[in-house]
Amino acid sequence: MAKSADLEFFFDPVCPWAWVTSRWVHNVRDQRGYEVVWRPISLWVINEETSAGWYTPEYRAGHFFGHRGLRIADAIRDNEPDAHAVGHWYTTLGTAIHTDGRRSEARDDADGFLAEMLADAGFDAGYLAAADDEGRDVAIRASSAEAFSRTGDGVGTPILTFHPGTEREASFFGPVISKAPQGEEALRLWDAVETLATMSGLAELKRSNRHRLDFT
Repeated sequence: MAKSADLEFFFDPVCPWAWVTSRWVHNVRDQRGYEVVWRPISLWVINEETSAGWYTPEYRAGHFFGHRGLRIADAIRDNEPDAHAVGHWYTTLGTAIHTDGRRSEARDDADGFLAEMLADAGFDAGYLAAADDEGRDVAIRASSAEAFSRTGDGVGTPILTFHPGTEREASFFGPVISKAPQGEEALRLWDAVETLATMSGLAELKRSNRHRLDFT
């Protein structure tokens, strides 16, 4: 019998803040043997009604690239027997975009970039067709809506659900961190966030000051 998930992580591959948080989650997972399920939440879907001046065509195009990556993730989830396949796809794509600083390449030649990422991750090249499969949007929209049903509107990615499907299930937007902690520090942060997430009645803990992103 497969081990039940300890955490569900809702991600969009183009979000740099979600990427840093995901590397922290990876570190904790490796130390404690936790099971993480990687689920889509699309910034392209979330912002489709946004008319604010900051949401430029270039910004939306970047979100659509992430959405296409999520379509591929959905196809991988449907077809790959390995439960960790989606996480592997996210790691490959996110490492190239964020850690390796190749965002401009993804923008300039999206199909070529996605094809290269599939090859690097060891997946069949045929998955590239999923990037243009609008039928995949049903599942992505449903997953995005489910994430918001757990946290409420007005947040973004990442959204984390601890102990999904149990009486202890609890969800939060974040943590938003500028550099992924490692080792014992990563475990301390995990334990603190899990404690806050599962504390009845706690709705929000926030500060808007942020340090510069550090992908190392």
